[in-house]
Amino acid sequence: LSFLFQTLRQLSQRTISTASRRQLENRVPEKQKLFQEDNGIPVHLKGGAMDVLLYRLTMGISVFG
Repeated sequence: LSFLFQTLRQLSQRTISTASRRQLENRVPEKQKLFQEDNGIPVHLKGGAMDVLLYRLTMGISVFG
């Protein structure tokens, strides 16, 4: 049992240390430009196909619920 905890602790430390070394690209300005664009699309649908899918699923559950 202690071996399992030690292994998990080593794995988590390794994952955290390697993740902190990676440089992530800052995409916030791109997203801000996309969401602030005046193109007639409601803001809750500007995220793309997944937003449309989640919106329709929510509306469907609301109507049939």
